[in-house]
Amino acid sequence: QVQLVESGGGLVQAGGSLRLSCVASGSFVDINTMGWYRQGPGLQRDLVATIGSGDTTNYADSVKGRFTISRDSYNTNYLQMNSLKPEDTGVYYCKAELLRSFENWRDYWGQGTQVTVSS
Repeated sequence: QVQLVESGGGLVQAGGSLRLSCVASGSFVDINTMGWYRQGPGLQRDLVATIGSGDTTNYADSVKGRFTISRDSYNTNYLQMNSLKPEDTGVYYCKAELLRSFENWRDYWGQGTQVTVSS
């Protein structure tokens, strides 16, 4: 009943740009922090950027000055990725804190979108 749909991934050359989007849809009472996490060669999903309901942002050190997360509506966020490097390659997952009826707050994840940066 809740779905996070990501888009915008692709294959780019080093130094290029991509803009990822994530849209939360379905039945939920409230939504709070949204963010992006990258899964590289390993299994771990590492934080890339988050944005709170009050537009408070947090970034991984490796992307500061290059990536910008924004939120232009209640259920949508964007990750603008500039000056991309090969080490940015990975599957990018959108995460959102959602509250549904008769449930506690919990995290929901999108299906992931592939970002590949070539040298």
